[in-house]
Amino acid sequence: MAPSQDDILAHFREQAGFCAALGSPFMQALCLAMATDIEKRGPVSKLVKGWKGNPRRDALSLRIAGFLHYCVLSGAAPQLAAAYPAANPDWTMEQVWPVARALLAERATEAALFIQSPPQTNETRRAIALLPGFLKTASLYPGPMHLLELGASAGLNLNWDRFTYKTHRWELSGEPSIEIDTEWDGPPPDHLDIAFNIVSRAACDQSPINVNEPDAALRLASYFWPDQPERLARLDAAMDLARRTRVSVDAADAAEWLAAKLAARPEEGVTVVYHSVFLQYPPAETRRALQAMLEEEGAAATFERPLAWLCFEPGAFFQGEDQVGIDPNDFITYLRVWPDNETHRLLRSDGHVRRVQPL
Repeated sequence: MAPSQDDILAHFREQAGFCAALGSPFMQALCLAMATDIEKRGPVSKLVKGWKGNPRRDALSLRIAGFLHYCVLSGAAPQLAAAYPAANPDWTMEQVWPVARALLAERATEAALFIQSPPQTNETRRAIALLPGFLKTASLYPGPMHLLELGASAGLNLNWDRFTYKTHRWELSGEPSIEIDTEWDGPPPDHLDIAFNIVSRAACDQSPINVNEPDAALRLASYFWPDQPERLARLDAAMDLARRTRVSVDAADAAEWLAAKLAARPEEGVTVVYHSVFLQYPPAETRRALQAMLEEEGAAATFERPLAWLCFEPGAFFQGEDQVGIDPNDFITYLRVWPDNETHRLLRSDGHVRRVQPL
């Protein structure tokens, strides 16, 4: 059943609140302007009319915002680009929205096609939330490490071990061109002196982005919020690194792909299955299949051939007795390892990893 207009409006306004909480006043104002346009039966109303899916799960508002930013970044909308934050730090939505509204009306067919694809950001800052899990895994199981990433988008986080990490409490040197920073509360992660021995990397996504294709790279950039230039700069550096290291992502269903990879995993070394902000996208039956598959493979793991499941996901997916004080909307780093069959909840943050609190 198609969502009602009230459902769609609730999503746009909720997303405005999320954007405000994540430090983007521009996106907050844009989402609210789009909501008002729906009420006034403007071009946004025509775009979302008859939407078949769940607007919240589909991030419908971010799809439309991505189209507008794509037009700006591609040079196809110079008037809109002149009003956007990169060219106009003193922007107001009163200046931006009339131009954006006209563009959506003029390019309605192009916009309708663009929003059929889900937004992907491949946020590399999430690597700093995963890093403590990789460190702990390497400390438990020294030796070769094999990486399998689910929902990898462009595969930028396949290079997590090559990034430079920098907080006011600790640092870890890597590629100087890409620096991952955050506000870090509490002590540094354990085992920062460990040297990783990564011998294989693989990843899958239902619709992978090939950053070697200019239009695909531009589309990826379009989903980053226009008033957060530091995220765009980090994305550019990560895409450049991915090109230099020849990152490749398989187009595949996560459950089918993982089943094949686990069946053929090496006889020596730890296999780490990992993902970040992925679990809300596949249906519940796929999530259950993935977990069952990992538990079955974990039960057969040995110390010569261990298995780790590492992720950064909403805390609601990983309820447990040690989760007291964790809000369901918090994102947590969760690690499970076999054959020890240990579970660890390592830290919490928000979806953009602006501040980390170890657990």
